[in-house]
Amino acid sequence: MAVPAGGVELTLGVEEELHVVDLETRELTPRAPELLDRLDPASYSAELHRSVVETNTAVCGSLDELRDDVVRLRRRAIDVAAGAGLGLVAAGTVPLVDTDRLSVTPTSRYRRMLDEYQMLVREQLICGAQVHVGVPDRDEAVYVAQRVAPALPVLLALSASSPYWLGEDSGYASARSLIWLRWPTAGDPGVIRSAAEHDELVADLIASGTISDPKMVYFDVRPSSHVPTVELRVTDACPDVDTVVLLAGLFRALVRREQAAYRAGVPLTAGRPPLHRAAMWRAARSGLEGDLLDLPRSPVPVPAAVAVERLIADLRDELAANGDLDQVTDLSVQALSRGSAAARQRRALARRGRLSDVVDLVVADTRGGATAVAPPQVRPVTLRPYVSAGDEVFAAGVAEPAYDEVVGAMVALGAGGLRAREDARDEEQRARGVTFSVAGEAATRLFPFDLVPRIVPADDWERLSAGLTQRVRALDAFVRDVYTDRAVVADGVVPEWVITGSPELRPSGALAPADGVRAHVAGVDLVRDGAGNWCVLEDNLRVPSGIGYAMQNRRLTRAVFPELPMPAEVLDVERTPRLLREALLHAARCDDPQLVVLSQGPDDSAWFEHRLLAEEMGVPLVRSTDLLVTDNRVELHRGGGRRRVDVVYLRMGEDSVVHSPGADGLPLGPSLLAAVHAGTVVLANALGNGIGDDKSVYAFVPKLVEYYLGEKPLLADVPTYLCGIPEQRAEVLARLDELVCKPVDGYGGDRIVIGPKASPEDLSAVRRQILTAPHRWVAQEVVDLSTAPVFDGHGLAPRHVDLRAFVFTGQRQVVAPVALTRVAPAGSMIVNSSRGGGSKDTWLMGQAGSE
Repeated sequence: MAVPAGGVELTLGVEEELHVVDLETRELTPRAPELLDRLDPASYSAELHRSVVETNTAVCGSLDELRDDVVRLRRRAIDVAAGAGLGLVAAGTVPLVDTDRLSVTPTSRYRRMLDEYQMLVREQLICGAQVHVGVPDRDEAVYVAQRVAPALPVLLALSASSPYWLGEDSGYASARSLIWLRWPTAGDPGVIRSAAEHDELVADLIASGTISDPKMVYFDVRPSSHVPTVELRVTDACPDVDTVVLLAGLFRALVRREQAAYRAGVPLTAGRPPLHRAAMWRAARSGLEGDLLDLPRSPVPVPAAVAVERLIADLRDELAANGDLDQVTDLSVQALSRGSAAARQRRALARRGRLSDVVDLVVADTRGGATAVAPPQVRPVTLRPYVSAGDEVFAAGVAEPAYDEVVGAMVALGAGGLRAREDARDEEQRARGVTFSVAGEAATRLFPFDLVPRIVPADDWERLSAGLTQRVRALDAFVRDVYTDRAVVADGVVPEWVITGSPELRPSGALAPADGVRAHVAGVDLVRDGAGNWCVLEDNLRVPSGIGYAMQNRRLTRAVFPELPMPAEVLDVERTPRLLREALLHAARCDDPQLVVLSQGPDDSAWFEHRLLAEEMGVPLVRSTDLLVTDNRVELHRGGGRRRVDVVYLRMGEDSVVHSPGADGLPLGPSLLAAVHAGTVVLANALGNGIGDDKSVYAFVPKLVEYYLGEKPLLADVPTYLCGIPEQRAEVLARLDELVCKPVDGYGGDRIVIGPKASPEDLSAVRRQILTAPHRWVAQEVVDLSTAPVFDGHGLAPRHVDLRAFVFTGQRQVVAPVALTRVAPAGSMIVNSSRGGGSKDTWLMGQAGSE
């Protein structure tokens, strides 16, 4: 930051670090030197990594002046970058990084740092925004740096813009601050009472070999090593210039307040470093979307908005003296209503599951801040239909009659209005904890939900319902037969190897009562082809999920899009928990049965659904550690009491159930299986049901319907080839590039290879796997999946969809009045949420008067 002759009290300046990204790959790229060669060295400089450009404003007397200079410097750098096919990002981190391609700036200082600090330097792929306030007196500057510490967590939370680190969601709003704190001189320096003490500490650090020069003192706030200022160093780089200005205004007010305290002789008081570290950690974790510690008032967390408002109230006099009160107040309201940059990035990922969308967002936000206008995007004035063969709404370019009012409501809002509703949707989901988790990710995601509903006509749903109940009856009979007489094998309907070779044939499956229902809750995945014909894609008799999410989708629609016209014939999803409870209680073999929902807890991917269903059914949600088996009877131990358990609605896999600890700390599995065998408890669904989901068994379901029920199948299947049969295996190997190959025990889109979209390497790999274990693979003809419109942020676009329906079996068999439409990402046919898929509110139409 340049310093004018003579200086001005409480002048301002900002150093912004900007990531350089390749606009084609969206990855961080080491091409900053190309840009710096074309930029003024008085205002732009190199940083540790060759992927970063630093801007340095002039000394400014007002926030307006500061804003203009930040914008001017960004605009110039972005123009130069654009000419090279590059973009600039003002954010703490960039999510897409290839560390092997990145290197430090080749100066002797930076090379020495790399030799000494190794990983710390290699992974210093972060950018901050440093705010300077002019304080020429160094003793005063040291005092001020100490006194402003309690307010730093709020400033960090306002700036939080780095949720992603090396391609993963860190679970934090500011991953940058955590990476920064790895440096030995980062953070709170402890009590320093004078410039002389500060200089002595710096000299000792250099003498220790920990640092090589004063610029490596990375305290949260420090007297600058090169200009007469106090320097704020804790904040992330901010995509939005308004946030930079807000931070500068607040920091200048803090400096003014503590400068007055110094001049009044107020002594320094020692803080509590562990509590300060806890407050900084909480700010990095929460951003503006969670709680912050309200220091120095109290260590008790408060909502971030409360902490921000209290800070501004505390600084009201100083803000007014600086001439910044109105602007800082307005900017704080704007920041709180908009949320943190970290939250906006997560919403960008939630749309399609693509980190490239996050990079596009922060590039556009940085550019938008530099031009003082909204980032350029293709935003149609109104939503327009499209033409797509096989689409359920716009196959002919105009909406199907059933969708006329829905499309009319969407068009009336326009793209801007729908984006606002998406923000409301995200806030509603966040408030209610509507999340799911993906294996390998630290944080949960909001459950993806598209605003455009899907309509299943009454005639279609009536036919589907009849076929669903038929299919589940046959599958339940098959699984019961597998674990008893195996008449289906003896009568030559299903080859024995299909059953004995299945990974899902479990000895525990034989313990369930031979005369009882096995699939109390069944999920069936259906697809509609381009001609409008429905067929079954998969069955799920183990732990079908999606009931609660489908219910919540309806509630979301009503909450954030209340004016959307919903026909009276749409089935009422709120009946679902009562029907589910009735089916589960009917499984009990006693009077006045007691039901619990068994979950792995918050770490389970569908924890939200478990909570919702338990609450709606009015039954306890338990973990294995709440259960104890005594004398072959299962008891719930909670709150110092115990109660009998007769039915356990399992929402965890068999392996997890068997190996999880019970209330006594011992494995629950052996005693629970003994209780099942004794008939004192019913598990819904029964263990061993995975044999009914086996993809090889799928090929025989039409025969199973005829064999067990004496009926013709009402639902079509996808033509399926068993690689365990030599003739069929030969055809599969000859047509790998035309078929969809699936492992017999796969689920959630796992290991599926879609031939027409697969690379030669993928086809070669699946060929080797089929030849090695042919009985573990099946292949199916490619189904021309129908599409349905989604709102992609700019307009309506087609995406492939499927439909998961649910059948409850108790005293009677009912098809649930709720179904989950799953939506594949753009360019994909795989709909699973763990693979980037989304969902829709599904309007199942009943016949007039059916409810």
